[in-house]
Amino acid sequence: MSSVRVDDRAEGVRVLTLDRPPANAINERLLGDLMTRLGEARDHDGTRAIVLTGAGRFFSGGFDLASPARDATATRSLNELYRESHRALVTFPKPTVAMVQGHAIAGGLVLALACDRRLALDGDYRVGMNEVAIGSSFPRIAFEIVRLRLSHVNAVEMLLGARLYAAREAFQRGVLDAIFPPEALEGEALRQARHLGAFPRAAYAHTKAALVAELVRCVEAETPVEAERAAAVWTSKESRAARVAQRRKLGLRRG
Repeated sequence: MSSVRVDDRAEGVRVLTLDRPPANAINERLLGDLMTRLGEARDHDGTRAIVLTGAGRFFSGGFDLASPARDATATRSLNELYRESHRALVTFPKPTVAMVQGHAIAGGLVLALACDRRLALDGDYRVGMNEVAIGSSFPRIAFEIVRLRLSHVNAVEMLLGARLYAAREAFQRGVLDAIFPPEALEGEALRQARHLGAFPRAAYAHTKAALVAELVRCVEAETPVEAERAAAVWTSKESRAARVAQRRKLGLRRG
C-alpha cells in the first residue's frame, strides 16, 4: 500500500496525501512513493495542479528518527532519493499547493516549502526546522529550497535558531502564505489550485522553470566532497547524542 494517497478532484486538481502514521515521517518508502505519484501526475494529461497534504495531525514530522541505522551504501541511496524526490517536487511543471493541516517540522516543512504555495490551518500545531538542535545537516537541495522561499533574515533565524513556531507566528513570518479556519482550508486550497491550473500550461511551466533555475544549478554543482562533508555531520558524537535525546523525548525506539 502506498504511503502517498491519490484523490482526483474537479477541474484537474489531484490531491496527494502523505499517509504514513503517526507522523508521516520521511523514509525511503515515503520518498519513493512521492516520486512515483509526482511522475504519474506530471504525465497525466487530466491533472492540471496538485495539492500536497498530510493525513492526521501531521503534515510531516520530518525524517523518521526511529528508522533502523543505515550503512554507508544505504545512506548514500537515501540521500540520492531525497535529492531527486525534492527536485521533482520543486521543479514540478504544474502548479503545486501545500495544504498544511498539522505539524510541519524539519524536512516536513521543507516539503511544504518546495510547493508553489503554502496554505495552512489556523490551529494549534508547530512549524519549523529544528535540524541544528538534533544534530542533522541540511542536504544541499533542502538548503536551496529554504533559500528560495524565505528571506535571508528568516532563513538565518529559522535554521540557526531551530525553533518550532506556532502556526500563526509562522504565517506572520511569511513561512506560510495564508491561514484559514478548519471549515475553509480545503476549499480554499482546491480553489487556488484550480485557479493556477487554469493558466496555459506551457507558460506556467516555462516561468516556473526560470524561477527555480538557480536552485537547480546550485544542486547540480554540489561536489561529492561537499555531499560527504554534509553527511558526516550526522555521524559526529555530539550529533548522535542529540538524536538519542530527541528519540527519548518523543518516546521513539529505533526499528
